[in-house]
Amino acid sequence: MKFENLLAEVGGFGKYQISIIALLVIPRVTLPFHFLLNNFIAAIPSHHCDISSLDADGILGNLSREERLTVSIPAQEDGTPASCHMFSYPQFHLLMNSSSRTELPVVECQNGWEYDNSTFKSTLATEFELVCDKKGLNKATATIFFVGVMVGAAIFGWLSDRYGRKRMLMMSYLISISFGVASAFSQSFIMFAIMRFFTGMGLTGISIISIVLCVEWADIAHRTIAGVIISLDWSVSTMILPGIAYLVNDWRTLIITVTAPLGLAVITWRWIPESARWLIANGRLEEAHLYLSKCASANNRQHNFRDIKPETLANVIIAEDRGDKKYSYLDLVRSSKMRKLALLTGITWFGVAFTYYGISLNISGFGLNLYLTQFIYGAIEMPSKLLAYVCLDKLGRRYSQVGTMITTGVCTGITVLIPRDLLLPRTVIAVLGKGFSEASFTCVFLYTTELYPTVLRQNGLGYSSFVGRVGVSLAPLVSLLDEVWLPLPQVLFCSVAIIAGFVALLLPETHNVRLPETIEDIEKTRKRSVCSQLEYQLGNELYKETK
Repeated sequence: MKFENLLAEVGGFGKYQISIIALLVIPRVTLPFHFLLNNFIAAIPSHHCDISSLDADGILGNLSREERLTVSIPAQEDGTPASCHMFSYPQFHLLMNSSSRTELPVVECQNGWEYDNSTFKSTLATEFELVCDKKGLNKATATIFFVGVMVGAAIFGWLSDRYGRKRMLMMSYLISISFGVASAFSQSFIMFAIMRFFTGMGLTGISIISIVLCVEWADIAHRTIAGVIISLDWSVSTMILPGIAYLVNDWRTLIITVTAPLGLAVITWRWIPESARWLIANGRLEEAHLYLSKCASANNRQHNFRDIKPETLANVIIAEDRGDKKYSYLDLVRSSKMRKLALLTGITWFGVAFTYYGISLNISGFGLNLYLTQFIYGAIEMPSKLLAYVCLDKLGRRYSQVGTMITTGVCTGITVLIPRDLLLPRTVIAVLGKGFSEASFTCVFLYTTELYPTVLRQNGLGYSSFVGRVGVSLAPLVSLLDEVWLPLPQVLFCSVAIIAGFVALLLPETHNVRLPETIEDIEKTRKRSVCSQLEYQLGNELYKETK
């Protein structure tokens, strides 16, 4: 007996599965809030040196604000005050002849900076003065957070395969809430960085465990729609985030606001079921029988499950892969096909994540309002989900993954060729690239959960997510390379996306294929499409005859 046959009997996609998705959406809405939070809490408003040191004797008292800036701060090429330098003493002659600015003595800011607070009440940059020479630290806050996400992917991938999806989901809730709130009360940059690291570690547990739970409770025919539906929360939350950030423009309050939904998630956790696949694979047949009976009841299939006893479930999974045997990341490289699978999924995830966040964290590069750009980036994700669903269903997983990644790279490359003063066409192409990058992310989550066997699925997704987060961690730092050559970051994002897209061609197709349960299933050649569907249907008929 195969689990897919059993799941079909109790309902592979009914009220029970819809309720699971609804319960998992509650914690998942916080993911894009935190993952894209740096676009707002780390924003650098317009600023210039505090010139109070030049007015110690009140000599600037009779001048207007514009005149004070003229005699105190050198102007940039566009006429705005320089951000990081000031004159060593007032240059009153500039009031008469503002063109004679060459070779005037300047020094770095002596008493801090004055910031434009018209958009943001406070940000990390204004709170900890992460500007000018410390500008890199401001970018590093995103990298530190995503390093935490990367570490969390490895930790929670292993823990949830060893101790179960549900218990580790609660642990990820508690870690995210504790360190998320603590980061809002940070009194120094170091403290904030540490708190954000652990917040990221907890949040990635929510990300990878929720998608696995969703897919493991769906049957073959509905895995695609289940994966796409649960990913819609990301797109909706991405559009909501700029509205929240606009209304809550203090960085401390904003962090607490976007963490708040996890409080409700803790309350509703009790109604989330453990994965029946995982329970059976680990020999916990009584618990698996309990959840499957609840599924049958919710989906009005009690009559199909009435004669199934807990001991009957012992035949669902091959004996050698059940019981006391524990799996770890080492099992990803013990056999040849598992090693190949781990290598290919790692490269694919790196390319997807590196490019997606390279685009998503660059909302200030198109001359538009930050809130509007973030909203547009979120809005394009909705049709991207529809595109992903159609492609996954019609073209299969592999070609969908390859196509969306290569198209993302092409769009990113085109923005390099368009002159920077042509804001509208650059923005349109960039938004299209953002849409395809989101489609590739939607594909890769579902694709990866179908590639790895049940006994290693969470480890496999955790490992893949870990490698992807390496790319995410590098993306904010790569954007600093624009000081070396302005288009260099975009060229790198383009190149990585296209290369990873071609690498994904080497992965096996999983469309309409039964989920692998054991490592042996991976080592054997899995049948595809019609063959798998035929086996699935025959299995159902045989199962019904034995009842």
